[in-house]
Amino acid sequence: MIEIVRSSDLVLIGFLQSLLENANIPVLVADSHMSALEGMIGAFPRRILVPDDRAAQARRLIREAGHGAELRHE
Repeated sequence: MIEIVRSSDLVLIGFLQSLLENANIPVLVADSHMSALEGMIGAFPRRILVPDDRAAQARRLIREAGHGAELRHE
């Protein structure tokens, strides 16, 4: 698995998760339990991880959706 996005924006994380899942790309949202423990104040961003072999496709979809600035560096 490779991290492609890290954000405290729950709406963005939900949107990207849905976008990738609709394209049949497996998605793991990491650190969601940490975010809940810290009271959702945004101190611990959530991370979107995808399989290494699907990362290029996931990055392309995110760019096409207008959120390329959110991508982590390759």
